[in-house]
Amino acid sequence: MDAALLFTARSLRLFAYGFVAVVLVLYLSSIGLDDHRIGTLLSLTLAGDVIVSLFLTTRADAFGRKRTLIAGALLMLAAGLAFVATRDFTLLVVAATLGVISPSGNEVGPFLAIEQVALAQAAEGHDRTALFAWYNLAGSFATALGSLAGGWVSAAAGYRAPIVGYAMCGLALAAIFAFLSPRVESTARRAEARPTSLSSRGIVARLSALFALDSFAGGLVVQSIMAYWFYRRFGLSPATLGTIFFGANVFAGISALAAARIARRFGLLNTMVFTHLPSNVLLILVPFMPNLPLAIAVLLLRFSISQMDVPTRQAFVIAAVDPAERTAAAGITGVARTTGAALAPVLAMPLIASLGHSWVPFVAAGALKIVYDLVLLRSCRRIDLSPSS
Repeated sequence: MDAALLFTARSLRLFAYGFVAVVLVLYLSSIGLDDHRIGTLLSLTLAGDVIVSLFLTTRADAFGRKRTLIAGALLMLAAGLAFVATRDFTLLVVAATLGVISPSGNEVGPFLAIEQVALAQAAEGHDRTALFAWYNLAGSFATALGSLAGGWVSAAAGYRAPIVGYAMCGLALAAIFAFLSPRVESTARRAEARPTSLSSRGIVARLSALFALDSFAGGLVVQSIMAYWFYRRFGLSPATLGTIFFGANVFAGISALAAARIARRFGLLNTMVFTHLPSNVLLILVPFMPNLPLAIAVLLLRFSISQMDVPTRQAFVIAAVDPAERTAAAGITGVARTTGAALAPVLAMPLIASLGHSWVPFVAAGALKIVYDLVLLRSCRRIDLSPSS
């Protein structure tokens, strides 16, 4: 029952993220914000998520995982309502910093870390990577549907409608979390529910630094920024953008599902690295395509292999630390990813807006991700996964 609720919550949340990500930059532009302010706001949105996520995830086992998830859903509701209610930049900054809103279409807030650990707790003795693959598949399909719906809704009712829908999804999410049972809570004592061992601290610090680099690169081309690039480069409508990213996220979900089978044969780390490398080369190629069909084809091909590292990365983090340390480890590495992503949009938006340099974020993102892959392979190949696998 709890697993079904967590999968439902994941699907609804990622639908909401996809619903708003395609049109968020277009909405902010339509209410009068210039490119620099939009980039700043996106960065502050992600930076605020770092603070909120770090605070909530490192205290979730003590405060209660269910309560923490409900708190995150209410922050999601508050952010959506604030974005609808005001055009004042200062108030939007406050809402972006304190609330939970996703400019990327990907996970933000405390949800992922807590849900991962709750699912891993329920999956002891089973194939954890496969479970995470299905979990990510549900999220990718939901993001795809959200992107499609957001594009078509905004075309019919304006850019504001998806923001309202996002807020309502936050309310529905809180209701779903309210039905979780006590079985999702930590089984460790409060004093144990954090990374305390020296070995875990070293592993978590190393992974956090690498994940921050990867996410900084990804933050240069988050879905809302990439959608804006297609809009500026090819003059696409929101409905067309929604359709493109529907396809992209469907391919991403399928790639995540394939990861479990590959990881069983080649290992978690090898799957993370050697499926990620070619996707980064394809990312670099996107802005150099001479026409729209080729740009879409390369983008979809990239998404078809880009998410194989996600369930394997999640399983790797969970397996690398003791069970009592998993919530905090997942939370800290997740916060590191959000921190890296938060720094990027303020740099990327002016470049995307100036068509002469709009290729730079794609090339920088792909090159940095390749560096991440190679360093990850070199530095983490000797981490012992057997004690907690």
